[in-house]
Amino acid sequence: MPLFFTQNINENTRLGIWHITENEEFFLEKVPLQRDINHPNKRLQHLAGRFLLQHLFPDFPYHELVIADSRKPYLPYEQYHFSISHCGDFAAAIVSKSQRVGIDIEVPTAKVQKIVPKFLHEEERNWLVAQVNALAPAQDDYRLPTLLWSAKEAAFKWWSFGSVDFSEDIRLDPFEFSEKGLMNGVFKRGEEVHPLAFYFQLFPGVCMVYTL
Repeated sequence: MPLFFTQNINENTRLGIWHITENEEFFLEKVPLQRDINHPNKRLQHLAGRFLLQHLFPDFPYHELVIADSRKPYLPYEQYHFSISHCGDFAAAIVSKSQRVGIDIEVPTAKVQKIVPKFLHEEERNWLVAQVNALAPAQDDYRLPTLLWSAKEAAFKWWSFGSVDFSEDIRLDPFEFSEKGLMNGVFKRGEEVHPLAFYFQLFPGVCMVYTL
């Protein structure tokens, strides 16, 4: 069973990462395909994510899932708060009985550099440039900008109420870049200000960030 990583965050909250090596039949024996998806790999990601929800909490009522206008799946009575992410051959999920959550996984690639101006505020971009310049060339492998993107994606999923300006509404504080750690930030929407803590971990070939 390719459960790549699992963590019990607290008594009410768990997360997991699944390395997808199975075919569709493996997942369809456990969970249904709840919407039409034409691309085979996207179908596998969809199924693996929903499989993880029930793996983390066996009584998770996946058959009650509803898709919001923002395309985020949710449970009408919020018996569980949850977030799902897919990238390549990986699916990740975080589930909580007590609090709103968000998770994102990404495979670091050069493509992230093209969108940096779209999701980072000028102050964050300046900090990123200084950090990358301070790193040895061998370490400049796109993991740091990918972590920043993942943090903002996790915040967007945590918010879950639709459109967000990533560069303005979500701000990240400088942090110590390492294999595993914490970055702090804030989500701002009008008069609402929500401090957020982002927990990150780098794995071979993939990075993960979650918030709650």
